[in-house]
Amino acid sequence: MSGMNKKLVKKFAKGFRGRAKNCVRIARNRVEKALQHSYRGRKQKKRDAREAWIMQVNAGCTQYGVSYNTLISGMKVANIELNRKMLAELAQNEPLSFQSIIAHVKPNVKPARTQRILEEAGYTGMRLGNPPPSMSKEMKDLIYTAER
Repeated sequence: MSGMNKKLVKKFAKGFRGRAKNCVRIARNRVEKALQHSYRGRKQKKRDAREAWIMQVNAGCTQYGVSYNTLISGMKVANIELNRKMLAELAQNEPLSFQSIIAHVKPNVKPARTQRILEEAGYTGMRLGNPPPSMSKEMKDLIYTAER
């Protein structure tokens, strides 16, 4: 950055406070730091936008009883290639279209391993906690090893 001439430094330093706009030596350091901040800010802006889209999609998903990660993994299985920006737009402005995407994705999602084992055993009760007392020791061991 030391290759910047005085005119360019002065041009970039317009609006700075104190000697940072008048003295070339100080202005050059401030301009260099400002350019570093602007470079980092452009990357941060993209991250913040993606974070906002994910929150909007997650809010839309929870209305229909599906978690965000379930929706995304189900979309990959169903070969639906919508990015998070468009999903957020649909969740916010087109709830019926978003609901149809969720309806299309739900059958493609495999339940968790523990849940499948319980369903195969015929247990439809509580989802969390200890298995029912009527379950055999082998089935309990199978469940506990599946959770680890």
